[in-house]
Amino acid sequence: MLVQRIHHVAYRCKDAKETVEWYVKYLKMNFILAISENEVPSTKEPDPYMHVFLDAGMGSILAFFELPNNASMGRDPNTPLWTQHLALKVNSMDDLMETKAKLEADGINVIGPTDHTIFKSIYFFDPNGHRLELCVDTATPKMNKMLDAVKWDMLNEWAVTRKAPQHARWMHDGSFQETDK
Repeated sequence: MLVQRIHHVAYRCKDAKETVEWYVKYLKMNFILAISENEVPSTKEPDPYMHVFLDAGMGSILAFFELPNNASMGRDPNTPLWTQHLALKVNSMDDLMETKAKLEADGINVIGPTDHTIFKSIYFFDPNGHRLELCVDTATPKMNKMLDAVKWDMLNEWAVTRKAPQHARWMHDGSFQETDK
C-alpha cells in the first residue's frame, strides 16, 4: 500500500455554519459538501452530527464536525498552543499579506510574518480555537538539497540526545549563502 494523498483532515467545530462562513470569507475556500446523520456510521453510536467539507486545494479537503450532544470542545492542556496547528500553503507573499490585513481588520490577532528561511508564514486562530498557519515557500533548490542531506542525521541525533541538532543551523542564524557549495 502506498498513500496517494490526504483524503481529508477532520476537526471539531463549535458551529458548522459559522465555521464554513469563516473559512469561505477569510481563506476563500469553497464549501463542497455537508453530511449529517443521527448515528455514527462506523460505530452506530447515536450521536447526531453535522460534517462539513471545504476545498483546501489540489484535492485536499478540510472537514469539521459539529457535535451538539457532546461536552464543549477543549484542548490538551499539556500541549502548548503553538504546537498543534494546520499549515496551509498560499501562492504568494501578496496573498499572505492580503489575508493578514483582512483578518486584522476584523479584529483577529495575527502573528507574523515569521521568516523560517525556507518559508514565511503567519499564525492565527479560527473561531473554534484551532491554530492556523498560512505559508509561502521561499526555499531554493540548494536549501532543499542541504536539508535533505542531513534529515536522517538530525533525526538520529535527536533520538539519542533530545537536543536540537546543529546540522541545519544556517536556517536560524542567517549564515546561509546561496553561492556556498
